[in-house]
Amino acid sequence: MKIYNTLTRNIDEFKSNSEGIVKMYTCGPTVYHYAHIGNLRSYVMEDVLEKSLMYLGYKVDRVMNITDVGHLTSDADAGEDKMVKGAKREGKTVLEIAKYYTDCFFEDFKKLNIKKPETVVPATSLIPEYIHMITVLLEKGYAYIAGGNVYFDTSKLDEYYKLTNHTVDDLKEAVREDVEVDENKKNKNDFVLWFTKSKFEEQQLKWDSPWGVGYPGWHIECSNIALKYLGEYLDIHCGGVDNIFPHHTNEIAQTESYTGHKWCNYWFHVEHLNNKTGKMSKSTGEFLTLSVLENKGYNPLAYRLFLLGSHYRKVLLFSYEDMDSAENTYNKLKNKVLNLKKDGEVSNTSKYQEEFKKAIDNDLNTASMLTVLYDVLKADDLNDASKLYLVEDFDKVLSLDLTKEDKKEIDSDLEKYILEKIEERKNAKANKDFALADSIREELLSKGIILKDSREGTTYEIGK
Repeated sequence: MKIYNTLTRNIDEFKSNSEGIVKMYTCGPTVYHYAHIGNLRSYVMEDVLEKSLMYLGYKVDRVMNITDVGHLTSDADAGEDKMVKGAKREGKTVLEIAKYYTDCFFEDFKKLNIKKPETVVPATSLIPEYIHMITVLLEKGYAYIAGGNVYFDTSKLDEYYKLTNHTVDDLKEAVREDVEVDENKKNKNDFVLWFTKSKFEEQQLKWDSPWGVGYPGWHIECSNIALKYLGEYLDIHCGGVDNIFPHHTNEIAQTESYTGHKWCNYWFHVEHLNNKTGKMSKSTGEFLTLSVLENKGYNPLAYRLFLLGSHYRKVLLFSYEDMDSAENTYNKLKNKVLNLKKDGEVSNTSKYQEEFKKAIDNDLNTASMLTVLYDVLKADDLNDASKLYLVEDFDKVLSLDLTKEDKKEIDSDLEKYILEKIEERKNAKANKDFALADSIREELLSKGIILKDSREGTTYEIGK
């Protein structure tokens, strides 16, 4: 398998540290609000990565953090804690906010068929580990105390920018928000390992430490969670491209300074999902969540299909026109699969499985994976049983539930719409307007409604 490695800036052959086992770490959400669909793009593609590795025979040990403390509203290690901000907004405690939005986050996982990692760790559960790492970094001379806070000294590292390939002079281009000046820092890119009460009097979650009552910086959480649950040698670290700097850069700095050796071999980053106004975020434009798409009538798995149609390293532009197309494509695809007959002997499948593996091998080319799927469905050398076998096999990675029959409720409005369309089609056929009749059938099929003509008239089925 070959994947693009942010660290080397090349498409590298993947080799795990332990034969047959992949240790994979995923940056989880800061649970102060719902995840928007841009956030979810990263998790869908990380899910495809994990399932692709499993498809190729690896055992994947995956860990994800839940940031329930310490993620600030600025890249400068300044500003308000996002968790405190969310608690103020809703009049709840930080932990109440964290639990509610964590549950919502994993509900979205279920809807999108994203496999929940075996190990999910809230940041608040490892306070002693953070204190220990900071103590070691101070002892080794990689950290210093100033203004009541503990900072990592980036000037101690010759390769601080190895993940970004930036220099000190052009670093500003890599920062998502303007950096606020922190007079306590020796260098402008130093970052906080531990905040004390001297800076955040309103912080709800605080712990005793050798440096005063306070709480950990954001970056140190992922380092310690990964070290505790995956060990000192990590195979793959995942996240969105906006995590490259400063978060992942700082993770590498503190972890490798602490352990004394290289930490992670492959860095996997997913590009932004943009809308017509630019990058999606929780603070600008329409706040698009999966629930918003559902309320507009879209199937979450149609959104997954939309994401799979583009390469994870390309910026993807979201529009409702594209979602309409994805919804129609998904319904037609699923209906075609559900109408395959299960009887027959499975044969001639190996060449299609090899093509599917080639798509995985080609830097996780999900669009090519879908092409192989389409090729299977129209193949003349495959019977229905073989096609079903391959669809189920590929769905181990694609996770589109193509062979799963949906139980749809038919409300009165939907039934009225269907019956009106059947009558309209009947009149079109009577007037010999067969093009219109066919277009009505296709319109209904795109919505998962299958018409069946007989001598007695036309009936319909849903989701079959």
